[in-house]
Amino acid sequence: MSKIPYQLDKIRAIVFDVDGVLSPSTIPVGDDGIPRRMANVKDGFSLVQAIRHGLKICIITGADTPGVRHRFEIIGIRPEDFFAGKMDKLPVLQAWMHENGLEPEEVAYVGDDLPDVAPMRFVGLPITPADGSFDTRQVALYITEAAGGHGVGREVIEEVMRARGIWPHEAEAF
Repeated sequence: MSKIPYQLDKIRAIVFDVDGVLSPSTIPVGDDGIPRRMANVKDGFSLVQAIRHGLKICIITGADTPGVRHRFEIIGIRPEDFFAGKMDKLPVLQAWMHENGLEPEEVAYVGDDLPDVAPMRFVGLPITPADGSFDTRQVALYITEAAGGHGVGREVIEEVMRARGIWPHEAEAF
């Protein structure tokens, strides 16, 4: 039985914000002024598993740095599923869903702050991290146990994949 109050076997796609969701909301800045985001390896592992097992994964982020783009390329996020430098996220989400033949009830969106509220309202399963903003907490059907950057992706993906019966066994993990 899932801790997420939603019929998870309906979910065919999960959309993630980056800062405050897949990376902590506190971002160190190098001497060159470039932000250095942390990445959670368990989030990365679960993103790889999700893609391997046919879940659609999309990233819509306001961030647009080579490091962010490279991180998700390594994981296997296709360029057509990665949108950087996007502050108005709802039209991007709607176009992506249309191109992928997805209905709102088939999509989970994980966001942590004001730019994520409109897309969260649009999908069937809006989710925010434990340390998500007041606004996203008001919209979310599920608030993760993990704080942003500390396993939010893993928590959501594993719950969805287990509900769909596609979470890999240890022999299938690699």
